[in-house]
Amino acid sequence: MEHQLTEAELSELTHWDSQAIRAGCYRTNTQEHSEALFLTSSYCFESAQQAASVFAGEEPGSVYSRYTNPTVDSFQQRLAALEGGEAAAATASGMAAIFAFCLAHLQKGDHVLVSKSLFGTTLNLFEQYVKPKLGVEVSYVSLTKVTEWQQKANSRTRMLFLETPSNPLNEIADLKALATLSRALGAWLVVDNCLCTPALQRPLALGADIVIHSATKFLDGQGRCLGGAVVGSKELIEPIVGVLRTLGPSMSPFNAWVFLKGLETLKIRMQAQSKSAMVVAQWLSERPQISRVHYAGLEDSSQHVLAGSQQSAFGAVLSFEVKGGREAAWKVIDSTRMLSITGNLGDTKTTITHPATTTHGRMSDEDKQSVGISENLIRLAIGLEHVEDICADLARGL
Repeated sequence: MEHQLTEAELSELTHWDSQAIRAGCYRTNTQEHSEALFLTSSYCFESAQQAASVFAGEEPGSVYSRYTNPTVDSFQQRLAALEGGEAAAATASGMAAIFAFCLAHLQKGDHVLVSKSLFGTTLNLFEQYVKPKLGVEVSYVSLTKVTEWQQKANSRTRMLFLETPSNPLNEIADLKALATLSRALGAWLVVDNCLCTPALQRPLALGADIVIHSATKFLDGQGRCLGGAVVGSKELIEPIVGVLRTLGPSMSPFNAWVFLKGLETLKIRMQAQSKSAMVVAQWLSERPQISRVHYAGLEDSSQHVLAGSQQSAFGAVLSFEVKGGREAAWKVIDSTRMLSITGNLGDTKTTITHPATTTHGRMSDEDKQSVGISENLIRLAIGLEHVEDICADLARGL
């Protein structure tokens, strides 16, 4: 008997920490300890009959790495286990994950409710592609006001889409309330869990139908690769696999292998980075040059209690407003020496950016104003450097 857990035994691992290390881990006949990296485009068969059977889906096996690859499959199984979902579909990026779900499940004439408080490119996806190209009606609502979701819903509403906490203002959605609404509407509640990851929050357990990830961020954790994923029931994931098979926005085996390694350290990274983010948020709130800090972990935040009921920690992303407009904000950013000036987040290296001119730069001034993306707003994604060094670097521009 091989010295490794069987598929049935792997499914019996109930502790999240063990699943992060062992779920989706299957050894080949060489008995490698680290997960194997299958860098192949296609696969061979023992006979024409076997090839026909596998292609037809009559027996298991890999066909073509656009939609079947053992390394990608391992990542999908592990992430699904961590989120508490039945299945996952891995994609080339987080944006590909969102669009793949829309292509698989929405059709002309459908209506969707979308939070205004989203990553700028996600808003562009709905406005420039889902609405005009798919013929789907899109209504934008406040993330935090459940009554707006209720008022703008109708008999054609098929999806409620949001991210919580939001990027960059750290707003929190009431997932249980929105799950109740989505069930009443017969719609899907789709949650972007990028900022918390399953290490801190599991939306499916709170009533969501689908979880979306940009694996590029905290799942990797070191800014190495692009990737995305959709997690949910087998019934909802199977049509997405069909989209990947036909259109090809698939995750590469190498990136999946990198993400597998990232998942192994996800929880300890998220806990450490969240702890440092709390310290930085408190430090920033005491600076006279700053008018407001956006972080639900602060006790004076109006959403502190709600965030604490849904999340095991408050996350590593926060934002703050500097007195003096864009000039003052850019001075703070440009004065840093250690922090990385980049639009990405979720890295071991702390990153800093000016959302109004980077991540949300393609939004109109009116749209930015409506969702609170001001010219004096700065976003931080806290890494693993010592928190005193992070604060000292920020102090240069304050």
